[in-house]
Amino acid sequence: MTPAPPLAVEIARAVRDRGGRALVVGGWVRDRLLAIGSGSHPPGFGEGSKDIDMEVFGIPADQLPPLLEPFGKVEPIGQSFPVYKIGTIDIGLPRRESKTGRGHKGFIVAGDPSMSIEDAARRRDFTVNAISCDPLTDEYEDPFEGRADLEQRILKAVDPGTFGDDSLRVLRAVQFAARFEMTLDEDTKALCRSIRLDDLPSERIWGEIEKLLLRAERPSIGFALALELGVVDQLFPELKALVGCVQEPEWHPEGDVWVHTLQVVDQARQRIGDLDRPDQLIVMLGAVTHDFGKPATTALLDGRIRSMNHEEEGVAPAAAFLDRLNVHSIDGKDVRGQVLGLVAHHLKPGMLYKVREELTDGAFRRLSQKANLELLARVAKSDCLGRAPGRFDCSAMDWFLERARELGVDRRPPKPLLLGRHLLELGMSPGPEMGALLKQIYEKQLDGEIKSTEEGIALASQLVRLKADATPE
Repeated sequence: MTPAPPLAVEIARAVRDRGGRALVVGGWVRDRLLAIGSGSHPPGFGEGSKDIDMEVFGIPADQLPPLLEPFGKVEPIGQSFPVYKIGTIDIGLPRRESKTGRGHKGFIVAGDPSMSIEDAARRRDFTVNAISCDPLTDEYEDPFEGRADLEQRILKAVDPGTFGDDSLRVLRAVQFAARFEMTLDEDTKALCRSIRLDDLPSERIWGEIEKLLLRAERPSIGFALALELGVVDQLFPELKALVGCVQEPEWHPEGDVWVHTLQVVDQARQRIGDLDRPDQLIVMLGAVTHDFGKPATTALLDGRIRSMNHEEEGVAPAAAFLDRLNVHSIDGKDVRGQVLGLVAHHLKPGMLYKVREELTDGAFRRLSQKANLELLARVAKSDCLGRAPGRFDCSAMDWFLERARELGVDRRPPKPLLLGRHLLELGMSPGPEMGALLKQIYEKQLDGEIKSTEEGIALASQLVRLKADATPE
C-alpha cells in the first residue's frame, strides 16, 4: 500500500489539533486504490499521482495560511479561490461552485469550510475521483461509491445535473477511459454526447490529448471513445475524414484508415519509453497524423485502391490539426515542424530499403535535413506493424535506423564543415555569393566528396580563384 507522504500526515495532524479535518482527495487516492486492487501499478498509474491535493474542513479561510506556515514556504495559487502549495501538496478549503456562463471559467468559486464531505465531493467529475482518504486513520470517505466503480472499471459521472457545466469533462472521460482501461457507463455516455465543446480553448483540449497520448498504454481506447461520443465530429475534422476511408485489403487487411491509425498509435506508444517528452509527442502526433493525406488522394486505379502522393498531401491537414491544438515548440523543440516532417516522409524508410543496393549515403544525409531519422524510423515501424502484426516484414525500418546511426545522421543532419568565417578569411564579402558557395560546398559534403574543413576550404579557395579569373576586369 502506498502511504501518504509524511508532510501530508503532519498537515492533517496540525489541522486536527485545531479542530478541523484534512483529507487527501482526487487522483492520488484513485491511483492508490487502483494499485491496491491490481497488486501492482495499473495502467496510467504514477505520473498523475505524484502531486497530492488536500481539502481542509472546519478551519476558517483566514486561519489556513498561518496554520500551514510551519511546514514550509506557502505559495498561494489561483485568484478567485486560493489554494496553497507546499512542495508537491496543494491545500485548499472545500469549494462551492456557481455556474455563471459557458466554459471552464464560467464559475464563481467560494471556499466553505463548513461543507459536508459529501457536498464537497459532489462537485467532482467522476465517482472514481470523488473518494477521499484520511491520512491519519487511513480511512476512506466514499459518498458516491467510487471504490465499487473502480473495482468494476466503470467511469461514471458524480452528479448528472452539473456534469455538463464543464465541457472539458467529456475529454477527461476520453483520456481516463484509456489510461485506466475503464468503460464509460451508458448514462454518462449520453451526457457526454449532449455537451457542446465549442467553448473549450485549444490549450485545455491539448492538455487532455497529451495525457491520452503519453499516459495511456493503449491510446486507441480513448480515440475510439472520442468517436463514439461525437468528440471527433466536433473538434477534429481531419480525424473524422479517416473514418470510412477505404484501403487496399492486400496491404491493409485491418480495415479503413481510421482503424489503421488507431493501431499505429498503439504501436507507437510502445516505442517512446526512452525518449524525452518532446520527442515522445513528436512520435505520437506523427502516428496520429501520418495518413491525413489519404482521404483526399484515395482512388480506385486499375482495379486497386491507391492513395498516390498521400505523404505530401497529408502535410496541410496535419498542420491544420496541430494549429487547432496550438502545438508548436515544446521544451525548446520544434514539435510542429518535426511532426510535419514525419508526415511528409513516413514512407521513405521502406522506399529506401527497396533500392538499398544502389543507395548512396547522400540520400540519408539529405533526408536527415527534412526529418529526425530516429523518430521517422519509429513512426514507420509503427505504421508497418499497425496493419496486421506478424503478417508483414517490417525489418526495413530496422535496417534504415541502423544505417542512419552508422552515418551519424539519426538525430540531426551533418553540421557544415565549411562556415562563413572560413570564406571571410579567404577574402569573400558577406552576401548572396557567399551563401551560394556555402550551399555548394555543403552539397558536396552530403555526397561525401568533402570530409574535412580543410578539404572544404581548399575547394572553396579554388572556386573563388576560378570565379575571379573568369570575371572580366
